[in-house]
Amino acid sequence: MKVVIDEEKCCAAGQCVAAAPDVFDQRDEDGIVVLLNETPGPELADDVRNAAAVCPALAIRIEE
Repeated sequence: MKVVIDEEKCCAAGQCVAAAPDVFDQRDEDGIVVLLNETPGPELADDVRNAAAVCPALAIRIEE
C-alpha cells in the first residue's frame, strides 16, 4: 500500500488525522495534511482506507 496526498485539494478538515493518526498529521500554520508514512504496514491499512473514504476533499489516494 502506498498513500498519495494532493495538498492542493486538502481543505484541512482533519478527518484523516482522526482516522489514522500514525499516518497523517496537519501543518500548524494552515491545517493542510502532512503524510507521516507513505507506505504504512498492513496493520494500518483499514485506518488508511477509512481516512481516504472520509476525506471531504478526496485528497487521499491509495495505490495497492
